[in-house]
Amino acid sequence: MIRIATSDGRVLERVPDPQLTLAQAIFLAGLWDGVPLCAGLGKCGLCRVRFVQSAPPPRDEELRRLGAEALAQGWRLSCLHPAQACDIELPEPKRSGQARQQSGSAGTAHARDAAALAVDLGTTSIHWTALSGHEAIASGQELNPQMGLGSEVMSRLGFAARPGGADILRGLVLDRLRQLVAAAEHKAKAPVSRLCVAGNSAMTCLLLGLPLEGLSRAPYHLEYTGGDERELASDLPPARIPPLLAPFVGADISAGLAAVSLETTNPESGSPRFPFLLADLGTNGEFVLALSPDEYLLASVPMGPALEGVGLRHGRTAAPGAVRAFALTPAGLRPEYVERPPQPGEDGGITGVGYLSLAAALLRAGALDESGRFVVPATPLGRKIAGNTSEQGGETVLDLGGGLGLPASDVEELVKVKAAFNLALSRLLAESGLRAGALTAVFLAGAMGEHVDARDLAALGFLPEALAGRLVRAGNTSLAGARLLLNSPQAWDWVRALPGKCRALDLASDSGFGSLYVERMVLRHVP
Repeated sequence: MIRIATSDGRVLERVPDPQLTLAQAIFLAGLWDGVPLCAGLGKCGLCRVRFVQSAPPPRDEELRRLGAEALAQGWRLSCLHPAQACDIELPEPKRSGQARQQSGSAGTAHARDAAALAVDLGTTSIHWTALSGHEAIASGQELNPQMGLGSEVMSRLGFAARPGGADILRGLVLDRLRQLVAAAEHKAKAPVSRLCVAGNSAMTCLLLGLPLEGLSRAPYHLEYTGGDERELASDLPPARIPPLLAPFVGADISAGLAAVSLETTNPESGSPRFPFLLADLGTNGEFVLALSPDEYLLASVPMGPALEGVGLRHGRTAAPGAVRAFALTPAGLRPEYVERPPQPGEDGGITGVGYLSLAAALLRAGALDESGRFVVPATPLGRKIAGNTSEQGGETVLDLGGGLGLPASDVEELVKVKAAFNLALSRLLAESGLRAGALTAVFLAGAMGEHVDARDLAALGFLPEALAGRLVRAGNTSLAGARLLLNSPQAWDWVRALPGKCRALDLASDSGFGSLYVERMVLRHVP
């Protein structure tokens, strides 16, 4: 048996299952709900456990992340070991903040109002808004309850391919939707009669219990294209599913495009002028180059969960106490927090946007070079910052103070994300024959769409300088679109007509994809 002693004194036993990792077995026991696990990457360290006896041989990733002393004490990363019989102890879990916001009050909802629920179903997070009529009465965000079974699309699909895996994943989201519906009904004082769920293609098909083969292996294709209403379960209201536009450009993008085009994120400027770009950045980067009302060019690239605060050493989702930015001051780097500094004993970590801010500050100070390597610059401030680096577990780590550090492997992950974004943008522009300066706006949605600084994106090479001033921080366009599609028949008709106006680029099948990607693994923009 797997014997698990928890930090609060409980002891649980689970049947070994060599098809699972030990971390997955612990997650399925309900012990890591709300913990932003990197789910098998061996990077976040949040799945660490201590083997009471007979610890398995350590992996190189564990030496880098935990150190030799902890390994000698029996600590391991459970995502790197199978769910075999063992006796382990769990530390207190480091959960992600739920960061919920309420709008309206119970007193504003009336029993006669129709209640509805708009949901953005992301790979990493779920965002939702409860509606009474057209009024938002509650909203919030939280980790996708599937997170412990794969931190990005392909690993999630890999778990779904196991016997019973797809049913487990589907059940986790359905259970959470039931809870959200019940909470919305309590708030609205009325039954929820309508849902709109906008998610990427993989999350949508998992939710609906549809075949996943077309998304799991090349040549990728869609077997379901959305644009209809589906029954999720007998005890849930029917769900409106926006169109899926391509294998990895999903309903979140069609809903987001409706929000940007029909209910612009900048009301003072009216509807956006063509051509414009919508970029939704999460574990998958989804891009729409809107050339005209009747022509949309699509692209997608895998980006991993780093921008959502998952998978980096101190990565956390945005919640009070997390670092959201770093300011470069004469005294060095100064962290800026979400709402407040972390409280005593609290590990707030660093958000994805905070990591981008940090990398941009280090680049400006000369402590990082264009390849993403730590260097000792000529300037006094740069030398002061670089003096906080040391070798730990075989890699360079920059001490940020407050128990936080930036290892070289985290910088490498950020460079990969930048390369993917840069590649998608440059290929879309090349296909359309446009120069970057021709774009009227870049609407940035998803994980970075509310808080990122355009100057940081330009400094790191995500965008050319010419577009930095045209960046619109669009926020969660997927959720805004889902809400719009619940209440506007005209918007629903508009979005259902989108697929016939779209053409997708298959970047991954391009013979030159690898070389183009590697060429962009530098912290400057490559056209």
